[in-house]
Amino acid sequence: MEKNFLLLNCKLALFGLSLTACGNENNSTTIPDLTSKKPNILFIMADDLGYSDLGAFGGEIRTPNLDKLATEGKILTDFHTAPTCSPTRAQLISGTDHHLAGIGAMAELMPEHLKGKPGYEGFLNERSVSIAEVLKDNNYRTYISGKWHLGYTPETNAHAKGFDRSFTLLNGLDLHFKQAPLAYNRNATYTEDGRKLDISKLPDHFFSTDYFTDKLIDYLDSGKNSNQPFFAYAAYTAPHWPIQAPLEYRERYRGVYDIGYDAIREARISRQKQLGIIPSNFTAAKPIPSKGILFKTWDELNTNEKALEARRMEVYAGMVENMDYNIGRIFDYLKANNLYENTLIFFVSDNGAEGSIILPHGEESGFNNSLANVGAESSYHHIGPRWAEVSAAPFHLWKDTAAEGATTAPAIIKLPNQTITSKKAHHSFASILDIFPTILDYANITPPQNSYKGRIINTPSGYSWRPMLENKTTTIRPENFTFSGELHGSKHARQGDWKIALQANPNLGSGQWELFNLKTDRGETQNLASQYPNKIQDLLRVYQQYTIDNNVLEYKQ
Repeated sequence: MEKNFLLLNCKLALFGLSLTACGNENNSTTIPDLTSKKPNILFIMADDLGYSDLGAFGGEIRTPNLDKLATEGKILTDFHTAPTCSPTRAQLISGTDHHLAGIGAMAELMPEHLKGKPGYEGFLNERSVSIAEVLKDNNYRTYISGKWHLGYTPETNAHAKGFDRSFTLLNGLDLHFKQAPLAYNRNATYTEDGRKLDISKLPDHFFSTDYFTDKLIDYLDSGKNSNQPFFAYAAYTAPHWPIQAPLEYRERYRGVYDIGYDAIREARISRQKQLGIIPSNFTAAKPIPSKGILFKTWDELNTNEKALEARRMEVYAGMVENMDYNIGRIFDYLKANNLYENTLIFFVSDNGAEGSIILPHGEESGFNNSLANVGAESSYHHIGPRWAEVSAAPFHLWKDTAAEGATTAPAIIKLPNQTITSKKAHHSFASILDIFPTILDYANITPPQNSYKGRIINTPSGYSWRPMLENKTTTIRPENFTFSGELHGSKHARQGDWKIALQANPNLGSGQWELFNLKTDRGETQNLASQYPNKIQDLLRVYQQYTIDNNVLEYKQ
């Protein structure tokens, strides 16, 4: 074990030679001239990618294309999403809180008492104006390839929401290969330009990330001779479960994870400190206590269990590397066609790592979940809570909770025609809600207010990053800003450095509102509720105002 741990640290140290520390906000930057030509816009979203998975964020997974993007642009170390996928996508596309946009709860998890209520339609509602619609109306070509998850009907799919060309998975997940066991009830819907596709019509070599990339490049190529700028949205389903990858990627990380959860996690956190992603005195979240057969520690696993756990993470890492390779294909296409320099590029994950215990489809569905078959088209696995704690490092918990590990995601942005002499990071709070106004700011388009083309809309509520990106401000929001969220009964509210959180799952919290000072404890290791009862009350008022402003209703299962 010691040998493997040293080998891993050596690999990370070598990786560090190619990435300068990014904590310094004063590195020299050439601000692009955007007055002459509107920029192209490329938005890339990963699915359930954890904060520490990328090399640029301290991970051991090989992600050279995204790491290079980070050296060209800027990392946001305090970027936040909604706790799960479709609420985040609703916030991205509409620029408003997901309760206003129609995804007050995920459609798959919508309780009967909320179904159909305003804000709980389960799809992107008519009070939401799509960023693609606004850009299309301002002479942009608009493309999406990948996961939509914001509506299943012709009126609510991507084609109806402003995308000129679209290849989309309407569901929240699917198998990543075309092949599926005959006994498996594959409830997945793909569309192209609004028309449903029979899965049997997909090419036999279909692998989700590869094919989504193929389609997006095809769309870009179809309009390359146009004088119009483009907005392209690469909405990958990797590395969302089931964890599957092409054979060559399944084999690339053999043995790397045999040293277990803690050794990998500690190495990632150490690397994050070296890179300046987190301060050197950062206190990382503690792994949650073992509870019987749930949340076993590495030492509590037997030999066979350790082998299966390590293999799952090997395949997960292969999925991430494959995604990075495909992102590199898009970059290569843009460079080959002289489009890269004038492209505003965003990369984010849609939420934190997935730590839920997913009930596997087994032999009754035709899957072979043996150790030798993990990651193949006939397998159905997830990484589970302990690897999710690694993926979310250094933060607490994971997707679909009220913790920092649910909503803190990796984010990278590169401006068009930008030259940066050394890598930089920005450390103030940023939100997925900010993408909408930032894109329109760089496209020189006034954000819609209250109404759009004759219909009443919810006004986008985020902050443009442009002043920060062009070194005109040091923070994105005012010093004592407020920000709150709720999903599936998990709730949180923030004012400045202070945060309260209430976990819906009693196994993951105290069952009461907890209080944290994020300036000194972003790892959420010290609950200060008993010491500062007045601060709890202040933040409860912030949360209550949020529920009023965003029509948040009580979620009951």
